Amino acid sequence: MTTAQTQGLIGMLTVLGILVLLALPSTVGILRDRRIDRQIREAQEAREASEDQKSSSRSTVPSTATWYAEGRRSKKLVSS
Repeated sequence: MTTAQTQGLIGMLTVLGILVLLALPSTVGILRDRRIDRQIREAQEAREASEDQKSSSRSTVPSTATWYAEGRRSKKLVSS
């Protein structure tokens, strides 16, 4: 290997090293964003699953507002 070839190889490796150093932060950022997106998606799916379970196990007892409104309606009908 001649001196010119060695210098060319060293220059090419230097350029590739600089390219890797420049691309590394953005690659790490992309991977981090994908991981966070996956965690958010899993949390939303878990929340939806727990809401589905809650909605099926909710009691059918009317709320206080409904009970109060029904009582007021019946009083109006009786007094009329």
